[in-house]
Amino acid sequence: MFLYTEDPLKFAFSKDKIEYKDDPGYGILGVPFDGTATYQPGARYGPNSIREASYNLENFNLSQDRQLETPLYDLGNLEVINGNFQKTSLNLESTIREILDLEITPLILGGEHIISYSICKALNIQDTTVLHFDAHLDLRDDYQGEKYSHATVLRRIHDLNPSQIIPIGIRSGCEEEFEYTREAGINYYTASGVKENLKEIEKIISSLEGQIYVTVDMDVLDPAYAPSVGTPCPGGLDPHELQKLLYCLKDKDVVGFDLVEVSSRCMGDITSVNAAQVVYDFLCL
Repeated sequence: MFLYTEDPLKFAFSKDKIEYKDDPGYGILGVPFDGTATYQPGARYGPNSIREASYNLENFNLSQDRQLETPLYDLGNLEVINGNFQKTSLNLESTIREILDLEITPLILGGEHIISYSICKALNIQDTTVLHFDAHLDLRDDYQGEKYSHATVLRRIHDLNPSQIIPIGIRSGCEEEFEYTREAGINYYTASGVKENLKEIEKIISSLEGQIYVTVDMDVLDPAYAPSVGTPCPGGLDPHELQKLLYCLKDKDVVGFDLVEVSSRCMGDITSVNAAQVVYDFLCL
């Protein structure tokens, strides 16, 4: 199911061959889907931009005082079917199941945020907490006539009946979405709330039990740190705050992870650099 170029660009520190050990590790898959963008297009360039930025990282993670030892395999990019989400989604679901059959954990680089729905569907997340880092609630039932959109992804994920959804970093949404959070019992945490009560949010994440799925929309960061995203929104988190929250996932049962909405095409773009660091920090846990 994977589509490779002749000289595929791989995430730094990834192994060439899958080895079965006590720690089976993570399989990185790029999903260059960019079919429902409504503001800044270019998420199709995200997977390779993040990979390129990863070569600026050191194998030793200073903030965690440890080497990156988790086995990591870069599986290349998914074949995207002419920007068609329905066909791409079926392909992605099938590929996620192939990754799970290899007994490795999927780590997905987007691409638009709607791809998270397909991943969660393949993972059967009924007994899973979805930890959602984003500037936007993404809980609209439809957006511009589309049921499957970057603006509806968490609504579609909620339709899959996860045990709970926890949106963090929120600072944008329509009235319908905020009403839906009350009806559905979804507790969200704003960016300003995180800044004022970081320790409390850390405790919430640290107290989570059971399976966790993590989705990071890079617009959770302030545009000063992530300008090249599909829908930038002022007033966001800084990289250190996001890092502190991710570190709370240490020793948790994370069944999957995605990072989406990087729309950078330029080497050295700060969005890709920060995105690569997020992935790297998570892997070092």
